Amino acid sequence: MFLLLFALWLAFNGRISPETVAVGIPVCAVLYFFCCRFLGFSIKKDITLARELPYILKYMANLIVEIVKSSLATAGLVFAVSQPSPAIIKFRSGLKSDLARVLLANSITLTPGTITLDLSGDEYTVHCLDKAMGDGIDDCSFVRHLRKMEEVAGL
Repeated sequence: MFLLLFALWLAFNGRISPETVAVGIPVCAVLYFFCCRFLGFSIKKDITLARELPYILKYMANLIVEIVKSSLATAGLVFAVSQPSPAIIKFRSGLKSDLARVLLANSITLTPGTITLDLSGDEYTVHCLDKAMGDGIDDCSFVRHLRKMEEVAGL
């Protein structure tokens, strides 16, 4: 977290100079101490996050790819001559942690053409612009990535 704060400090200043570094280090140290004291941050959590960073970046890249693919599919539905057949589907993901479940619900909502209507325990209710968009949603790439993150990173 300290390194992120310091990188932001340097980015906002727009240049790297001895004065910027000399002022930035104590300012970021005080801010980091404040975050540790009052916001629940700790060095241990920072190390855990650094260990999980490759999985998080891989998930974010997958999310971006799925958003692009879904955007193209939704655009195809909009310009198609035939009418789409909307559907509401329910499924269970098998994810264990609340964080992983919420990440999945938000990821589904971020992809165009689908929206998570309800999340109760492990049961999702999703509205799809077209019935084909809901096929295989219970074992989509989001679910596979989140399962792996739960196993490996302890999400």
